[in-house]
Amino acid sequence: MKIVADTSVIIAVIANEPEKAALVKITKGAELIAPHSVNWEIGNAFSAMLRRKKITIDEASQALDAYAKIPIGFLDVELELSLRIADQLGILAYDAYILRCAQKYRSRLVSLDRYLVDRARSLGIRIMEVC
Repeated sequence: MKIVADTSVIIAVIANEPEKAALVKITKGAELIAPHSVNWEIGNAFSAMLRRKKITIDEASQALDAYAKIPIGFLDVELELSLRIADQLGILAYDAYILRCAQKYRSRLVSLDRYLVDRARSLGIRIMEVC
């Protein structure tokens, strides 16, 4: 089974947040996929944490090492179709890329972002619930 993992999920796993165990459990044995944009979102998230002095560069480097070990298939999504989703739902392009990836590859979505989950449901995208 293919599952689209968004940035919130990846950050939670590599930063050892409380949801990590549940996320690992529900995705075990699945094929994780994501749009290429997730790489840039991960970088942006860590640069924001560095700027706010929430982590050190060494901690960011360790987290990125953990990220590199997660087997995620990075796939293409169509820019125009993604922008149509962004326009339709009034969301940012990065979120639309995630939703388009789930649509295009007929995959479930796992996310800790309640707003994104609600938008995904409005498009008929199946959700992997995080308990």
